[in-house]
Amino acid sequence: MKGFSLAAAWHRRRKRYSALMNTKSWLALALALGLSGCGKKEGATTTAKSTNQTNASGNPLTAPVDYLGAVGQAKKLAVKTVDLATLNQAIQLFRTGEDRFPKDLNELVSEGYLPRLPAPPPGTRLEYNPVRGQVRVVKQ
Repeated sequence: MKGFSLAAAWHRRRKRYSALMNTKSWLALALALGLSGCGKKEGATTTAKSTNQTNASGNPLTAPVDYLGAVGQAKKLAVKTVDLATLNQAIQLFRTGEDRFPKDLNELVSEGYLPRLPAPPPGTRLEYNPVRGQVRVVKQ
């Protein structure tokens, strides 16, 4: 009976030791992976143009001004995007109903596809290609 309890105790001890070593190895692996991702990469250059360009100075005193400027830029972009989406949808509905693209954007209003043409953002104008049915917002 005594031999059985020693074998069982040895087995339990070995099992705890294996679990402890397994946990330690996973922690070491996680630490190594975490540290390898930190730091500056040498020779890595970014050639892609950032979509979130800011003129932020990083100064806490100018943070409110930087924030308001970013909000203004985001609002202009959102208005331009929403207006183009509305116009493109109206053009596609016109094409489906009339089996052609509108001759100009005013035809969308006269035929009842839009209540009125959306105003372009300040300093821009709408450019319409009746052959392709495409609308763009371009700078004046």
